[in-house]
Amino acid sequence: MKDLISILDGNTFLVCDRRGDIEPSLDFPTGLFSFDTRFLSTWLLTLDGERLHALSIDEAESYRTRFFLVPGEPTHYLDAKVSVIRSRAIGGSFEEELTVLNHSGVEMEFTARLDIGADFADLFEIKHVRQKRGHTTATVSENELRLIYRREGFHRETVIQTSTPGQIEVSGMTFRIRIGPHDEWTTRLGVATIVYGARGEDIRATLPYGGSRSAAAIRTEQDDLIDRAPKLGCDCQPLAGAYRRSLNDLAALRYESIALGVRLMAAGLPWFMTLFGRDSIFTSLQVLPFLPELIPPTILMLAGLQGHRLDDFRDEEPGKILHELRYGETAGFEEQPHSPYYGSADATPLFVILLDEYERWTGDAQLVRQLEPQTRAALAWLDTYGDLLGTGYLWYQTRNAETGLANQCWKDSWDSISYEDGRLPGFPRATCELQGYAYDAKLRGARLAREFWGDPAYADRLEREAADLKIRFNRDFWLPEREYYALALDADGRPVDALSSNIGHLLWSGIVDESRAGRLAEHLLGPRLFSGWGVRTLADDQGRYNPIGYHVGTVWPFDNSIIAWGLWRYGFRAEAGRICDAMLAASRFFEGRLPEAFAGYERELTQYPVQYPTACSPQAWSAGTPLLLLRVMLGLEPQGNHLIIDPALPEGMGRVELLDIPGRWGRVDALGRSRTPHDGARGH
Repeated sequence: MKDLISILDGNTFLVCDRRGDIEPSLDFPTGLFSFDTRFLSTWLLTLDGERLHALSIDEAESYRTRFFLVPGEPTHYLDAKVSVIRSRAIGGSFEEELTVLNHSGVEMEFTARLDIGADFADLFEIKHVRQKRGHTTATVSENELRLIYRREGFHRETVIQTSTPGQIEVSGMTFRIRIGPHDEWTTRLGVATIVYGARGEDIRATLPYGGSRSAAAIRTEQDDLIDRAPKLGCDCQPLAGAYRRSLNDLAALRYESIALGVRLMAAGLPWFMTLFGRDSIFTSLQVLPFLPELIPPTILMLAGLQGHRLDDFRDEEPGKILHELRYGETAGFEEQPHSPYYGSADATPLFVILLDEYERWTGDAQLVRQLEPQTRAALAWLDTYGDLLGTGYLWYQTRNAETGLANQCWKDSWDSISYEDGRLPGFPRATCELQGYAYDAKLRGARLAREFWGDPAYADRLEREAADLKIRFNRDFWLPEREYYALALDADGRPVDALSSNIGHLLWSGIVDESRAGRLAEHLLGPRLFSGWGVRTLADDQGRYNPIGYHVGTVWPFDNSIIAWGLWRYGFRAEAGRICDAMLAASRFFEGRLPEAFAGYERELTQYPVQYPTACSPQAWSAGTPLLLLRVMLGLEPQGNHLIIDPALPEGMGRVELLDIPGRWGRVDALGRSRTPHDGARGH
C-alpha cells in the first residue's frame, strides 16, 4: 500500500493514488468508504484532458492531505506554466478545495474535468467482484450531483456539491475557466455519504460524531487524546518517533459504533475499519498502560454482542466472543455472516484476559462485577463448545462450510497451519497458543471469582482445571526430539510439527514449563525464526516457508510485541530487548509507522525491511506495538495498588523516561537507562 495515500476520520476514509485520483482497480482498494460501502469509486481529475503528476504531497495529518500537481508526465526538466493544488479533508464528509494557478504573464483558459462515479461496492465485493443486485440512479441539479443506490431496504447516497458553477453530468463535472496572469481559480467540492436506516433516516446524523466535522475539531479531539497519554523522553529517536506516530494512528483509527454510539478502535485501514474481537483485544492490551480510558467501550461492546445461540451461518455459540462486525450490503442480506461473525477461537479467552488485566491496572471493580455473567459464559464456552472433541483442549472447525473461516486462530489464512513438510492437517485443529490463552483465562477468571464475585469454590475449580491443562499440554504438545512445542494437534491428536512464532505466545500465557522456556527463547532468537528485523511467523526451513507469505514467513510487529512480553515474563530480558531493538530499527524505514506485516528476508540480505505489498497501514495492533515494547523495556507490571518498574533497555538505547503513567496508583514516572551510551550507528 506504499504508493497509496489515505485520510481517515472515524467511520469514513479515503484511499487514492499519489495524484489524488480514485479509479476502479482490482489491484488495490481505492475509493471513499464509510460503514463498509464505497461511496466514490471514481474521482479523477484532468486539466485540458491531461492527467496530473505529483510534485509533492503533504500527508502529515491523518485527516487531511494536499497534493501539489502539474499536468503531463514527469520529465527531467519540468517548466510548467500551470499547477494545481488539491487540498482535502475528511470529517464525516469529504471536502476538496481545487485550485488552478496560472504562472504565466498572460491570461490563460483551461478545462478542468472531474470524472465521478460510485459503485457502492461492499468491501467484500472489492476483493471478490460480482454483479450488484441493486440499482444505481443519478440526479443532477444546479451545483449538485446525487448518486443513489437501492436494494430493497438497503439505501445509500453520495451527494457531490461544488461552490463554483460548472457543467454537471451523471458522470462528472466540467469547469471551463479563465485565469488572469499570475492569478488562480478555486472551487470547493463537498461529498456527503448518506447511510439510511430501516426507518428511512440518515443513521449517521444520530451518532455523536456522525455528521461533518471541521479539521480543527478533529485535531482538537486527537490532540486531547494524545495529551492524556504519558509523556516520553528518550535518547532513541526511532522510539520517540514510533511512540508519537502510534498515538496519532490510534487516535485516527477510532470510529463510532452504530450499535452503541461509542468510540471504538478499528482494526486497520483499508480492509478492517471495524470492530475485530481478537485485534481489538490485543490492541487494548497494548494500549492499556497508556490510555486505559479507551478500553471499557471495547469490553462492553464485545460483551454486549456475545454469542447466545447456536447459529451455524455465523459460527455463533453461547458464550463466544465475536470475530468481526460489518455494516455493509453483503452482511445485511446475509451473503456474508458478518453481522456479527463469531469465527475465532481465541477472542473468547482473550476477552477474559483483557477484563482481568484492565482491573489490575485501573482498579475498576465495578466493570468486573457488571460483566460477571458474560465472563462466566466465556469461561464456560472453553470447556463446552470450544472443546469440540472432549479432550480438554480448545479446538476450532467452522460450522459454515461455505463462507466461514477455516482457520480461526490469529493466523487465519488458509495455509497458515501446517506440518513441517508443508502438508495441511484436517479439521478440527487445536493450535498451541489457544491452549495458552485458555490456561491464562482460567487463572485470571479464578482471581476475578475469588476477589470480586464472592465464589471461592468456582475459583478453586478454575485453578485446578488450569493446572491440569498445563500438565497435559506440556505432555502432548512438546516435541522432545526438536525441543519446541507443536504448532497444533490434528484431529487424531497427532502433533502438527512446524516451528512457528506461536511458541512465543505460549511464553506470554505462562503455560510453558520453566525448564523448557530457555529452549523456546533460543528458537525464537535463533536464525530459523529471527530475521534480524523480528521473529518470522514460520521458520525458514519449514515446507511452507515464504518470506512474503501472509502468515508463513512474514514478520508481524504485533506478534513480536507479544513474544517480547512473553520473554520478559520468563525473565529473558536481553532476548526481549533484541526484539524491541529490531522492531524499532525497522520502524525507521516506515517513517515510524510499523505496518501490519513486512517480509521475512534476512536483515543481512536486504539491509532494510521489505514491504509486504497489501499490508494494512495504519493498523491498530501494529500501532500498539511500540507501546507494548516500551512497557516491556521499562518492566512495568501492576502489583496491588502499586506499579512495579524494573527497566532493562537494549544496549545503546540510552535514557528512556515515561512520565505520568496512569493507573490505580494515580500517576507515576518510570526511568530507564541502557548500560552503554547511545550509539547512533547501531540502528537506533
